[in-house]
Amino acid sequence: LHTATTRGGEENEEQKKGGCETTRMGKIADFVVGGGGIIGMSIARELRRRLGASVLVVEKEDTTARHGSGRNSGVLHAGFYYTADTLKARFTVEGNRRLHEFIEERGIPINKCGKLVVAQTEADLKGLDILLERGRVNGVQLESISEKEAKQIEPKVKTVERAIFSPHTSSANPIQVTEAVERAAVEEGVEVWKNAKVVSATPLADGSGCEVVAEVGGKDEAERRREQISSGHFINACGLHADTIAHSMGFGMKYAIVPFKGIYLYSDPALHLHCHVYPVPNLANPFLGVHFTVTSAGEVKIGPSAIPSFWREQYGGVEGFDMGEMWDVCKRNLSLLFNANFQFATLAREELKKYNKNYFLSHASSLVDGMQQYSAEKWRWGKPGIRAQLVNVEKRTLEMDFIVEGDHTSTHVLNAVSPGWTCSFPFADYVVDRVEKSVR
Repeated sequence: LHTATTRGGEENEEQKKGGCETTRMGKIADFVVGGGGIIGMSIARELRRRLGASVLVVEKEDTTARHGSGRNSGVLHAGFYYTADTLKARFTVEGNRRLHEFIEERGIPINKCGKLVVAQTEADLKGLDILLERGRVNGVQLESISEKEAKQIEPKVKTVERAIFSPHTSSANPIQVTEAVERAAVEEGVEVWKNAKVVSATPLADGSGCEVVAEVGGKDEAERRREQISSGHFINACGLHADTIAHSMGFGMKYAIVPFKGIYLYSDPALHLHCHVYPVPNLANPFLGVHFTVTSAGEVKIGPSAIPSFWREQYGGVEGFDMGEMWDVCKRNLSLLFNANFQFATLAREELKKYNKNYFLSHASSLVDGMQQYSAEKWRWGKPGIRAQLVNVEKRTLEMDFIVEGDHTSTHVLNAVSPGWTCSFPFADYVVDRVEKSVR
């Protein structure tokens, strides 16, 4: 480890407490984690707890959970969508259990309502069987139930012949949970810089670590300054920007992030559901389709969409606009439009229609009865999210599983999309396992 003791002998008081050292030359830390979402914070916690190392998290926003960690559905997935040979299957069951425990220990509200997966047509019955088998192999508790039994759980649900009930699919407020993980990290000795953006990370010539440069300060350019951080190992958990950082260090060169916007409609308070209601998804892509989620506060929302975005943080209007980034994303999207191996054109055309409330609601009406009594005016748009979906630019395919690359000086989390929030704790264990082996 590239500790401060290698630069001056005995530990100072800051090191004895596990913190990073500040010198005239800049900050010194065993590990620097770029990105303070739930993945970055969970990795930082595990590094600190397992290795007793000094860990600095560099987060570009003024609060945590500003992006994917705070803009997801808040659903704790059970783990039956994924084939047994994937990291998603490996981590979701354990992640569900551990995140439930963390949420309850911290006194965060949670809705343990469960989830129904319904068949919209007879053709979906085969999909239900596939999901049941995947759940069995992955060790997920599922119930195959009749249409009558499904209506006993949720009287408004619509399904053909039968459905799946997942009792351990819950929901919590993702911002509250991510902020609690941050507080836990700080309590355990992790140092967090906010309003600090990773500009570059450069391996040292002797291979002993990385020099990380961060731009620190407020939104005003005049307030910002550059800080140099000497790190024994750099972990890139920068979400929507992870590929850019990785490419600058020679990793993930055959991959690129294509941003997809997820929008939600929140219901009139009069609409009440007893559980989440999902369709059988198209198992050829990583999106689960439009569904009904019941939040921890009992609100019902429909979504999300998977609309191709023109830049990485295109939440609304010109927010997060970057001309160079838009040009790169648009070039990639145009290439996928004509050459993708996953029907990108069809996906884009269908998803763009979901900006229309009536289309969105008609799409959802195949899952739940009585939607016609809730007019579009009674539904409001919720806060959108952007999915940092990784694409293999050589094969022109969507990457379905988690992907991590790296060496003895850096580790790059390239793909940690859904169910990454659910999987964050065991996924962090996996990343730290890799780091431990690489730095020996």
